[in-house]
Amino acid sequence: MSAAMVGQIRERLVAALAPTELEVLDEGHKHAGHTNAGKGHFHVRIVSAAFAGVLPIKRHRMVYAALDGLMDQGIHALSIDARAPSS
Repeated sequence: MSAAMVGQIRERLVAALAPTELEVLDEGHKHAGHTNAGKGHFHVRIVSAAFAGVLPIKRHRMVYAALDGLMDQGIHALSIDARAPSS
């Protein structure tokens, strides 16, 4: 399921934010022993012109908006590094 979820996350972010750089990592292995260990823990590093002049909290909201629906269908935790090309 994680590889499929990584693919879905990538597709959504590409469609919504046209990133120049995008990395989606499954970090479930880092959460051994935690509640929901190994299930739905992801890290996104994204660079997009859509983030230019946008505060970090709004950038995160843009990522969450692009992933609407997936947050309830397999993403348990999501860490986000969202930057504009110049930052």
